[in-house]
Amino acid sequence: MKRPATISPPAARRAAGARRAATVGLCAALAGCAVGPDYVRPTFDLPAAFRESPDWQPAQPADGAARGPWWQAYADADLDQLQRDAALANQDVAIAAAHYRQAVASADQARAGFFPTVTLDAGVTRSANAISGVTIPPSTLHSASVLASWVPDLWGSVRRSLEQANASAASEAALLGNAVLSLQSELASDYFALRIADEQQRLLEEAVVAYQKSLDLTQSRYRGGVAAQTDVALARALLEATKAQAIDVGITRAQLEHAIAVLVGRTPEAFTVPRRAFVLTLPAVPAQLPAALLQRRPDVASAERLAAAANAQIGIAQAAYFPTLTLSAQGGYRAPSGADLLSAPYRFWSLGPSLAETLFDAGARGAVKEQAIAAYDAAAATYRKTVLGALQNVEDQLVALRLLDQESAVEDAAVAAAEENLRLTINQYKAGTVSYLNVVNAQTTALNDRIAALTIHGRQLAATVQLYAGLGGDWSVDAPIAPRAANP
Repeated sequence: MKRPATISPPAARRAAGARRAATVGLCAALAGCAVGPDYVRPTFDLPAAFRESPDWQPAQPADGAARGPWWQAYADADLDQLQRDAALANQDVAIAAAHYRQAVASADQARAGFFPTVTLDAGVTRSANAISGVTIPPSTLHSASVLASWVPDLWGSVRRSLEQANASAASEAALLGNAVLSLQSELASDYFALRIADEQQRLLEEAVVAYQKSLDLTQSRYRGGVAAQTDVALARALLEATKAQAIDVGITRAQLEHAIAVLVGRTPEAFTVPRRAFVLTLPAVPAQLPAALLQRRPDVASAERLAAAANAQIGIAQAAYFPTLTLSAQGGYRAPSGADLLSAPYRFWSLGPSLAETLFDAGARGAVKEQAIAAYDAAAATYRKTVLGALQNVEDQLVALRLLDQESAVEDAAVAAAEENLRLTINQYKAGTVSYLNVVNAQTTALNDRIAALTIHGRQLAATVQLYAGLGGDWSVDAPIAPRAANP
């Protein structure tokens, strides 16, 4: 009779070691699996250049790049101080920062799924039982045990969860950057609108002084019998109407000041922006710019990372189709009162795996997966919509700056002509060759043209602010931008 083959102890140990290594390798290979689609950034056909500025080129998103203190291009010390105050006290930024910290903590929570859970259990139990009508005296049982359990990430559910959490955290980081950029641009827009209101009020106050002199002249001529009473009435009507305009501008200025107070985290009644002489400055837009579109747009980056998070959710939903393996081990001591708890006779332990699989759920898992796919499609569409909005925003500001520059030149010429016409008309009125109605018309035209020119310069300032925001910050971070003066 042929004897069965035997294996020597060293060989047996080597064989057992090989089996363990194979088992570990198999588990590692399984743990390397991650079901569901790997993320690919949604495709989008970007134009080769902007229509309004062919030298501007699109680039890959890089919202972590420096945006620079772009508002310093306007060379305004008050604006610079307001921006510093707002960065420290604005509540929208504080909210966005808290949401980012919350998202980072969620990512840390997801990362914990890679590791086993260990719990300590200690207790004292007193109980009494009755067996076959015989009452057993109460007894006290002391116990102490440690339980460890681990669910290996065989199908990549934990990895997809971490991928989703990291993408969500990155999206919140981008939203924080967007909150900061929005704050900076809104503060700059409100500040310039306030300064334009100051300049408009200055023009109206100067007009009130001039119209008061015209009224005095007309009253003097009326007393001398060379002017009609209707001329005096016209002069007074124009004076009072201009005073009313100056008061009305004060409403706009006060409301803008209140808005700035909120942006810098102050109460409106305790905050003021003093009036002062204001020199309007416009940053000179370079003729040729770097490939900056979308490079630092935080809203675009946030939308793209939300698409990545939605894609990871598909893998999480798909992993639910596979069985869950749980490895658990427990050990400890359990002894009656008065016994030495930590002694060998009272020691217990257990070790073993468990496998769980849902056999029937009436399509619930399939529905969850379809929801995840639909959510990804929506996130991808939102990303493309955000890109289109970014393109539109930049194009809008480029065309506005180009045409406003032309409009400003034409309006400046109109102001010069209106002022010359006013000078000539006043001289003609003094000579008695025209009626006072001609003077009123000339004064009204000159004032309206000056206000129109001022409004255009305000729109130019607003357009440059929006262009900075549209590009995610300073378009020339490495080089200072020389401002140019704009004649009010």
